[in-house]
Amino acid sequence: MDEQKVDYEGRAALLKALAHPVRLRIVRGLLVCGCRNVGCMEANTGQSQSCISQHLMRLKAAGVVKCSRSGNEVYYEIANPEVAAVIAAIFGDREGEYQCTTSRS
Repeated sequence: MDEQKVDYEGRAALLKALAHPVRLRIVRGLLVCGCRNVGCMEANTGQSQSCISQHLMRLKAAGVVKCSRSGNEVYYEIANPEVAAVIAAIFGDREGEYQCTTSRS
């Protein structure tokens, strides 16, 4: 690997975005269950809607998740395919079992 071409800043930013227990739970939930709304995340994490929204804003700003609107609902999914590999490594999951809709290019 050419050390000059490695994006250490980008990789560090990704890890910083994931470096919170609630954000890890949100991201892993998205990978395991696929596209979800905040109501589902509330039930999965036990956190309030406002807490989850704040964490989603951080994840979205870092390019980890993306959202789409359907009526009054906003649905979130993984935007960065590298996230699946990171989460799989952290939790010992098999990346192929994730419901992530973002494919590696």
